[in-house]
Amino acid sequence: MAGYWQDKVVVVTGGSQGFGRAIADVYASAGAKIAIIALDDGQLDPAVESLKVTGCDALGVGADITSQDDVDRAFAKIADHFGRIDVLVNCAGRSTRGAILDTTPEEFQSLLDLNFMAMVRCTRAAAKMLIESGGHIVNIGSLAAKSASKFVGAYPVSKHAAAAYSHQLRLELAEQGVHVLLVCPGPLARDDAGIRYNEEAGDLPDSARKPGGGVKLKGIRPDYLAGRILKSCERRKPELVVPAKARLLFAISQLSPSLGDWIIRKMT
Repeated sequence: MAGYWQDKVVVVTGGSQGFGRAIADVYASAGAKIAIIALDDGQLDPAVESLKVTGCDALGVGADITSQDDVDRAFAKIADHFGRIDVLVNCAGRSTRGAILDTTPEEFQSLLDLNFMAMVRCTRAAAKMLIESGGHIVNIGSLAAKSASKFVGAYPVSKHAAAAYSHQLRLELAEQGVHVLLVCPGPLARDDAGIRYNEEAGDLPDSARKPGGGVKLKGIRPDYLAGRILKSCERRKPELVVPAKARLLFAISQLSPSLGDWIIRKMT
């Protein structure tokens, strides 16, 4: 679909660094205009300037997407600048480590607010323009959106919620021409993958410090996954699971939870 993304407006939350930045770069390379919503922590302006150097019409909006007022202000600014939205990528989020009984209600609430409720806020704010454009909603989940693992605290709960929300959006918005894509990737390749959770993991087993809670999967290159997302949008696919073989685990876990649990223990 050559030229499909030319001059389309793509909004990426958490797009100033990491995986969100890779997504913004891929869509920009395909000809899209980019709006990045992120905390104004010193990385937003350089990310936007880097896009502009390539000729991309880019806008950066500093906002805390756990705040409804910030979300409303951010999308009003995007609407004023571009006049439309064709893609919303709900990418902002974070992972955690912790034994489930040690995870407090407050920690659950905090992660749900960023990983799930912020998704709801941003989707509702963009919905009118997405319906007008017949656009795309891309929700970044995780393999944890389909199958939990040990010692990752409230993370699977927040991602399961994102999966259910994506399913409901898909069912209700299809007739209005909006495409909804749930992305469920394994751990992404990171420079700090081996030390990222050292402090948070505390006295947990060593596996908890590793990507995905110790899941035995090779880290996925962010640029590769971003490219897969772009192509999945072009094909209007409902889900993207990487690696695809994880779908077999999801199916087994539904048919036989005991067997699914055994496989998860062997894989982590």
